[in-house]
Amino acid sequence: MVPVPESKFQNRNSKIEICMPSPAPQLSVVIPVYNEALNLPPLFARLYAVLDALGRPYEVIFTNDGSADNSYALLQARHAARPDVTRVIDFNTNYGQHMAIMAAFERVRGEVIVTLDADLQNPPEEIPKLLAQIAAGHDYVGGFRVDRQDSWFRTNASRLVNYVREQTTNIKMTDQGCMLRAYTRPVVEAIVRSGAINTFIPALAYSYSSNPAEVAVKHEERHSGVSNYSFYQLIRLNFDLITGFSLAPLQYFTMFAMACAGGSLLLVLVLAYRRIFVGVEVDGVFTLFGILFFLLSVAMIGIGLIGEYVGRTYQVVRARQRYHVRELLETK
Repeated sequence: MVPVPESKFQNRNSKIEICMPSPAPQLSVVIPVYNEALNLPPLFARLYAVLDALGRPYEVIFTNDGSADNSYALLQARHAARPDVTRVIDFNTNYGQHMAIMAAFERVRGEVIVTLDADLQNPPEEIPKLLAQIAAGHDYVGGFRVDRQDSWFRTNASRLVNYVREQTTNIKMTDQGCMLRAYTRPVVEAIVRSGAINTFIPALAYSYSSNPAEVAVKHEERHSGVSNYSFYQLIRLNFDLITGFSLAPLQYFTMFAMACAGGSLLLVLVLAYRRIFVGVEVDGVFTLFGILFFLLSVAMIGIGLIGEYVGRTYQVVRARQRYHVRELLETK
């Protein structure tokens, strides 16, 4: 055995430290954040405790969606405290929850990706339920809320929208408003490759999934603050869902327009008959005006629907940057 000569630059008593790279994360948790400064501290305490207990490498990716409060400072502090497992994407302005998730999807490293809201209405303690379904062979697992803690209007409006979606698309989800969901890496990569501008990520995932599943999850009252979704934004979101995954609105409108055209033709024939055989009448003028205004409103709705689809096409073909990242905090 030939001894290896010591380098003259090596200290006999020195210890050589080999820096082993941290293992690649198996799990990525994606959380969009918008004005959630009051909710972040309890979220940190509960979420990291759950993930540490899993005993597998993980990462948490927060997307600060242009928050106007102290949210980004708290995220910076969390990254400084746990840089090995915490990554932060900072948008220059507010682009919306789903674009915040899409930005994180484009950067995830895990083989399983879980999305979670920052308001603690979906408890982090429910994450293992979704992971168990992924381990059972499902490639996409959606949560549906039991014993919802929302207002009567919000709960029943959600049920109505779910019903409309089921009638107009082939997307089958018990609870489309629940953000606690798990995806396998191939499904997330398919979502990213789609390049969708206005999209509803859970529905997009369903269309790319080959073996989806659902699991009941708890629902808690919002820890602090109020929902960042206004009534208009909720309507806009669900309109995006229906028009983004189906041509049914245009088809329904076309059938309705054909029915109106048939009724109008019949009315014209009746009026022509009465004018020829009964004589000139004035009593039906206001009825004609009512019918005219109704048909004009139908035409305006049709123009709006067509404009929506044309606008979507325009957004895709112009290929404008969907969001701008101001800062990215992560450990290489």
